[in-house]
Amino acid sequence: MGSFSIWHWLIVLVIVMLIFGTKKLRNIGADLGGAVRGFKEGMREGTADKPAENAAAPQIAGKTVEGEVKSKTETKV
Repeated sequence: MGSFSIWHWLIVLVIVMLIFGTKKLRNIGADLGGAVRGFKEGMREGTADKPAENAAAPQIAGKTVEGEVKSKTETKV
């Protein structure tokens, strides 16, 4: 029940190659590589756009608003 040895993995690889064939496996590898490349490009584009989206609102200096918090039930007399 432990981990498989290298011979187990080689037998599995041979069976997979017999079932799918080398041409189909090559096509699957190329498709997977293209998907990973597309994902990486999308992540780069996403991080390039983020600083513009998350730009902080400009702070207005010199204007302070002071106030006092009162309860909602209190009325002005």
